[in-house]
Amino acid sequence: MFFQSWSDLIHMGGYGFYVWLSYGLSFIAIVALIIQSLMGKSAVLKSVKREQQRESRLQQVQQKGETL
Repeated sequence: MFFQSWSDLIHMGGYGFYVWLSYGLSFIAIVALIIQSLMGKSAVLKSVKREQQRESRLQQVQQKGETL
């Protein structure tokens, strides 16, 4: 597409509101998905770390029980 001015680019033949609104909503949705993914990854890593610590404590208890 070729526009004569920046104003033409913004207005896009009368459809600018809808075009820019769709771009804005798409951008917001993509950013929200990225944030949600990063938060989910963090939660999973914390859960895995907590489970590993729990298993480590259980193994230590079992080893102490075997030595007694």
